[in-house]
Amino acid sequence: MSRKCQISGRGPLSGNTRSHALNSSRRKWNVNLQKATILVDGKPTKVRISAKELRTLRKAG
Repeated sequence: MSRKCQISGRGPLSGNTRSHALNSSRRKWNVNLQKATILVDGKPTKVRISAKELRTLRKAG
């Protein structure tokens, strides 16, 4: 199961983490995925959705 939002398609970002001495090592920032039940065509559907997208849906109504 991929770490990707099923609605927005947002996936993990990669980059460097820097120590105090500015040594770098690769790391990954994952999306904050949550299990949620949303209505699709009037039927409840379970999805894995990012927390940001979940906030957007709740605000939109």
